[in-house]
Amino acid sequence: MTAYDNTREELRQLRKQVDDLMESRVTPMLSDAAHRARDYTGVQAEAVSAKVRDMPLVSIGIAAAVGFLLGRFTR
Repeated sequence: MTAYDNTREELRQLRKQVDDLMESRVTPMLSDAAHRARDYTGVQAEAVSAKVRDMPLVSIGIAAAVGFLLGRFTR
């Protein structure tokens, strides 16, 4: 085997190790983090909805103020 062939084989083995690590460790951790983020945003969205239902006029006022400020800043 030449040095070139040895290097190619080492790269192939390293690539396989990285793929195996991604499949066994990284992908499950990312999936778990995505599930936790989805659950958290769902809880927060429900909390905001409850506040809007409890105080609709305040919610409209806040939305109007934010819209006004965004409109002023984007000019």
